[in-house]
Amino acid sequence: MKKRIMTFVLALAFTLILFVQAVPVMAEHTKDASYIYDFWGNANQSLSAFQLATVIDGNSMGNGLDLKSVKDVFVYNNEEIYVVDSVSGRVNVFDTEFNFLSSIRIIRNEEGKIVVSEETNKQMLLNNPEGVYVTDECIYIADTGNDRVLVLERDTHALVREITKPETMVGDSLFKPSKIAVDHSGRIFIVVQNSTEGIIELNSDGSFSRYYGVNSPTVNLLDYFWRSIASDEQKDTMAKVYAPAFSNLHVDQEGFVYAVTLDTASKEMVFRFNSNGENVLRKFGYSEQMGDLPAPMDEGFSMSTFTDVAVNEFGVYALLDTVKNRVFVYNFDGNLLSIFGGSGSTKGTFARPTSIAWMGNDLIVGDENLSSVFVFKTTDFGDLILAAEEKYYTGDFEAAAMLYQDAVDMNANYDHAYVSIGKNLLMQDEYEQSMYYFRLGNDKTYYSTAFMGYRNLIIQKYFFLFAIVVLAFIWWVISGEIKYNKQQRKLEEL
Repeated sequence: MKKRIMTFVLALAFTLILFVQAVPVMAEHTKDASYIYDFWGNANQSLSAFQLATVIDGNSMGNGLDLKSVKDVFVYNNEEIYVVDSVSGRVNVFDTEFNFLSSIRIIRNEEGKIVVSEETNKQMLLNNPEGVYVTDECIYIADTGNDRVLVLERDTHALVREITKPETMVGDSLFKPSKIAVDHSGRIFIVVQNSTEGIIELNSDGSFSRYYGVNSPTVNLLDYFWRSIASDEQKDTMAKVYAPAFSNLHVDQEGFVYAVTLDTASKEMVFRFNSNGENVLRKFGYSEQMGDLPAPMDEGFSMSTFTDVAVNEFGVYALLDTVKNRVFVYNFDGNLLSIFGGSGSTKGTFARPTSIAWMGNDLIVGDENLSSVFVFKTTDFGDLILAAEEKYYTGDFEAAAMLYQDAVDMNANYDHAYVSIGKNLLMQDEYEQSMYYFRLGNDKTYYSTAFMGYRNLIIQKYFFLFAIVVLAFIWWVISGEIKYNKQQRKLEEL
């Protein structure tokens, strides 16, 4: 009887231990806490890399102005913050101390006079603008309600030119600019609403160049089969499959165009397009799926879709997820660095985030429903991560490894740091030590590479002994054969 009771108690204790270990994974996945995914897809608790520091809202405006919505944010040269208020039809400008500087609504010429539109013979005003991009010389505004792009002089806000639908533009897409970006050569990239033909690329003078980037839809095998055997008449009656539309874009320091989509029918959700419009986004992390991963027993899981992307000077990019209102931060290789945010009305959460931008190492998130801009500053842990990523990106691998080691000391769950330390050791041919860190980081690919190097070192180290053993064995075989043949001859002579 006592033996049965003891068995029952041990079984119950074992079950409780498993339950306690499982609860944090589910809790961190479902709550709006900071977490990180491991190799197995589990959401483990992690130190927060970003924390809310400042809020820009209507109270920040003054002068009788208000902030009614936030459709886009852009940070120019870490000096000015541009906030697009589509409801008020304004682009508001703040300095990096979050002081209100000016507001763009009525368009004026170089002499300060209000510009009159030649088409409507009315004052030129912004109407439901949705995007803004700023260069050293100009401010580019996607004036969505007026189906145009306005180019203003950055210092004076005077009108430089108005870009409407180019006469040479082909395709069925309406020219209704929503988001805009400009590269170092002055080429203009525009995401128009509900376009199925890709990003519109304009030359610096506003003339049409091409549709840029390919966004392939997922293939339904059953539909593909029926379409393959259908007649031409039947194909005409079938629903057409269109390429998913992009939702936002950003040009990085090297001139590559990052883009994201909200369409769950898209084969990919995040893109990095080269000059040929090919997606060259690196995905060397644990999972090729960007954003949230389904947790065990996670019913009703919805795949992350992204409304904006922001890239800093050393390839770290932040994705704004509109499904669970979270921010996912990745490095250039596609390794997940940090997750923060969530749905709600408490500190650090969002209602309907629409835009994101870097300001130095800080992240700025615009929320349309809360009519606010949230400024998230890095924590000590976040400073370590970004400093390490910058060192790694610029090739200072040893300094990066030291910073990653400090990050591990602060957060033992941070697998990416273990792998990064292992990479640095691998480049120094410290194979055995690198294997140790790759094992901690659960990186099988680099562990195999380190193991091959370690195996070759062992072979080289003991090659002389190995050669002696082999030669001794060969001599033993040969001498044995000679001895045997001599004995056979003696027997034959007898």
